Amino acid sequence: MSPRTTPDALRTLLGEPLHEEAVRHAQRRTGVRRPYAERQVLECMRYLYLVSAHPDRLGGLFLPVEQDIDEIWHFLILQTREYRALCEERLPGGFFIHHRSIGYEDYQADPGRERAVEEALRWIPLYCAEFGPVDEGILPHWTIVRFLHEALDLSLAEISDLEPFQEPVATSTGRN
Repeated sequence: MSPRTTPDALRTLLGEPLHEEAVRHAQRRTGVRRPYAERQVLECMRYLYLVSAHPDRLGGLFLPVEQDIDEIWHFLILQTREYRALCEERLPGGFFIHHRSIGYEDYQADPGRERAVEEALRWIPLYCAEFGPVDEGILPHWTIVRFLHEALDLSLAEISDLEPFQEPVATSTGRN
């Protein structure tokens, strides 16, 4: 499975000046090296791209990335003019992506644990279809992928091959 949307395409969507500002912000905030900060910005853009492209499937779901990625999103939001243009003019959905902060424990309590897990797993097939198979570089940034890889011992190839979740269909028993 090859990527439909490349890192360079996402960088172009963000724009070079804002990309550079976001990378420098990530470096200053966390003290990471530039390549790691660039990956953080890339994964933030991948998140925003997916939310924009799939609002029907991902809208309102919990953010399945690490806090550092969320902090980059906060930084982008504060660049109000550029963020609005990114959302409404360059991302595929053409709408403003709103942010709401909520902790995972609070989120999980609302839909319930099973529903929260199902929602978290929605991201992976969409991510792989758009950006290609997951790689080692994703692990520090996407919580659900790291959990599947480290806690459940799934290979990155197995994670990349996950099928989209299908809601169970009510069936008739055929009894009269």
